[in-house]
Amino acid sequence: MIWAQPVSIVNARVVAGDGLVADSVRFSTRVLGVGAAPRHGDTVIDAAGAVVLPGLINAHDHLELNHYGQLKGRDRYANAAEWIDDLRPRLAGDEAIRRGRAHPLGERLFVGALKNLLAGVTMVAHHNPFYAELRRTVPIRVVRRYGWAHSFELERQPAGARGEPGGEIAARWRATPADAPFMVHLAEGVDAAACGELARLEALGCLQANTVLVHGVAIDDVGWQRVARAGAGMVWCPASNVFLFGRTPSVRALLDRNGGAPRIALGTDSRITGSRDLLDELRVARATAPVTAEELFAMVTHTAASLLRQPRAGRIAVGLPADLTMIAANGSAPLDTLLAATRRDVRLVVVDGRPLVADPDLLPVFEARRVVPRPMRVDDAAKIGESGLVRRIAGCPIVEPGVSAA
Repeated sequence: MIWAQPVSIVNARVVAGDGLVADSVRFSTRVLGVGAAPRHGDTVIDAAGAVVLPGLINAHDHLELNHYGQLKGRDRYANAAEWIDDLRPRLAGDEAIRRGRAHPLGERLFVGALKNLLAGVTMVAHHNPFYAELRRTVPIRVVRRYGWAHSFELERQPAGARGEPGGEIAARWRATPADAPFMVHLAEGVDAAACGELARLEALGCLQANTVLVHGVAIDDVGWQRVARAGAGMVWCPASNVFLFGRTPSVRALLDRNGGAPRIALGTDSRITGSRDLLDELRVARATAPVTAEELFAMVTHTAASLLRQPRAGRIAVGLPADLTMIAANGSAPLDTLLAATRRDVRLVVVDGRPLVADPDLLPVFEARRVVPRPMRVDDAAKIGESGLVRRIAGCPIVEPGVSAA
């Protein structure tokens, strides 16, 4: 038997997630060294100045909904409930939507995961039940230990892919272990009803340290102070917020609280209201609020990991899983390189030391890790992918725009 070999990526700009920028990283299934010289037997890759990051974390998605495209019936809404009411007739009568819903759930979840993988995401928080298909069909890590309810609006109405109810918030929160995140859409709107949802959550006793509020558009300054005091956090989805409501939370004001801010992670939401992928979401976030590259990087790495209770994600450190993303050099500082990147610029994505997608010149990484590659294309750029992944792309009845098995 021929064993897999460690890989040393040198001449790189490795952003470890704790402020450290090193020039190399060694890995097998785990990170073996940061800033360390290659060892005998390593496959050595010259990154030519490319940026190596912890695998990115998308803190909010609905994986089964990404093949529809954006949907709404009017320019602006006052509350997510209005948007849901607008969509109900279309869910029954729109032929394109009916065709999209007819695809097997496993294929829909796969395409949602593929959207994330191609953008350098190695972990995603799926806001719906953890379906059995997620264990079999998804190439990236999906947060498994969590509690969720959809929203106050859909507590007793269908919310999941198989018609599962959104769930009574108080009961779902009580059923969630204190050391697991509890995710709920809250204050998703700009009207009085949306503004009152934080107080409703507090009255139920559900604003606690493990509470993850998704959106929070209508929460005011005093409300955010209460969220921070509780130790709870927020997932910011600016593209979705602007698409539906024309505004998003005042994230800059929150970040300026000098330690009194809730933890903030970034999420794409699904493509029904959100951006194409997390790389696009980063650019929307920067255009929407005056946040720094360092703050945005934290939102898709170590802060997201903290919010989702994933202590082994969001950093590059010896002993942690080798979940890595490499972005092509463009002459900018490392984090500015990330914010300018599209999925064509993603040179390599590794999950648990296993290369899944890469530029063709990184074939030696696949050979070292004993992973069989096949050619594929992403937005007219030649890539290689793990053979099983490329077979899934070729056989999937849902076509991810811009992606094909070559």
